[in-house]
Amino acid sequence: QAQLIESGGGSVPAGGSLRLSCTASRRTFGASTMGWFRQAPGKEREFVASMSWTGVIHYRDDVSGRFTISRDNDNNTVHLEMNSLKPEDTAVYYCMADFLGSVAGRLWGQGTQVIVSS
Repeated sequence: QAQLIESGGGSVPAGGSLRLSCTASRRTFGASTMGWFRQAPGKEREFVASMSWTGVIHYRDDVSGRFTISRDNDNNTVHLEMNSLKPEDTAVYYCMADFLGSVAGRLWGQGTQVIVSS
């Protein structure tokens, strides 16, 4: 069964940085749009960033310029580098994979907590 294994996250003061990583199988990674969603307490899960296997990147507006998504093709891993973190970035961050760009078979990671203190 396909799995997404997340790592990273933690607690930092405002202005700090964190890096999230998500590793998939070679088959999944090589043909999937990989990305991140987040869910804050009491709120719906929201899109953060994505990168297709062809290199197309998207960010939500309020993280553009602060977050950077990248793919490590040698290790089937997608990273999310988060800089200039704000308290409103506090959430559980979920890795996702859309095989061949299809949402229908979306895979989710287990989630990792990010806490940004003011």
